[in-house]
Amino acid sequence: MDSNANKEITLGSDEDECNVTESTDFPFWLYPMRRDMQEIIPGLFLGPYASAMKSKLEDLLKAGITHIICIRQSIEAKFIRPNFPQHFQYLVLEVADCPTENIIKHFKPTKEFIDDCLDNRGRVLVHGNGGISRSAAIVIAYVMVKGTMSYREAFAYVRNKRFCISLNEGFSQQLLEYEHIYRAELLFACQTSAQSGKRKRFDLEMDSEQTFPK
Repeated sequence: MDSNANKEITLGSDEDECNVTESTDFPFWLYPMRRDMQEIIPGLFLGPYASAMKSKLEDLLKAGITHIICIRQSIEAKFIRPNFPQHFQYLVLEVADCPTENIIKHFKPTKEFIDDCLDNRGRVLVHGNGGISRSAAIVIAYVMVKGTMSYREAFAYVRNKRFCISLNEGFSQQLLEYEHIYRAELLFACQTSAQSGKRKRFDLEMDSEQTFPK
């Protein structure tokens, strides 16, 4: 197992059902737990729509949830919808659980939404239908960036908290691509910061060497 599976970060298909009753690698995981949300990192929860239904308001409030990312496709809109707009801030994404679906375009806006929530001491639930594929991909992408992990490390980390996740092949491939994208962006940001620091030092040195007539 990846060492990052147990690393702490401080700041399949959603329609499929997990056929695992208990895992030898994850003895804590029981089949009924797939119906509940799990806290992946402090303040960030992953779960199924069942954890955000009208009957779950008390549980959501008790958990301190303030924000919800609801992931669905248009044909699911009648039964997967924001149930508590008066209680929580929602971000609704239209995403099909299909290997050809472009999910990578949602990684940046969802990261901004989650960051804004956590920066203001909120707590956010990310759910799709089953909490297995689409919502898991969004959470894995976030964990990759915040934990500076590879896709495989982040997958193992999230799976250690919610064992039944199972991404479709297309989402897995896009997350592998995203690993290179976010690391390139991180490297560019570091280089830009270093160059900016050098420029500031150069300007200060030039200012100190200048003499002005009295």
